[in-house]
Amino acid sequence: MMSTQSLSFIGDCVYSLLVRERLCCEGISKSGKLHSLSAKKVKAQAQARDFKLIEHMLTDSELAVYKRGRNAYNNNTPKTATGGEYHSATGVEALFGYLYLNGENDRIRELFNVMWQSGIE
Repeated sequence: MMSTQSLSFIGDCVYSLLVRERLCCEGISKSGKLHSLSAKKVKAQAQARDFKLIEHMLTDSELAVYKRGRNAYNNNTPKTATGGEYHSATGVEALFGYLYLNGENDRIRELFNVMWQSGIE
């Protein structure tokens, strides 16, 4: 099994790519605007908030991966998020990394689509 930090590292890339793809598909073409909106959606606060939208949808194994990521020790909490938000976001990223490495692209999109519904702050 891959380390939690590695799953989160990969999941961060997957989630970020999905956000960027969605923004581009919505017709936004100015790089500054794309960056600004992307940053708002991938920050820890947004991921923690949006996780609440999918929590009830997770299988037992998916929830276990999320919890493993959430509970991983990390002392790099950003100034813009609480410790709880940061840990939850790390759990989300671990989940997306796990699903990606298992080739569960349809499941990734299903969960991402629900998380996207919360909009961008």
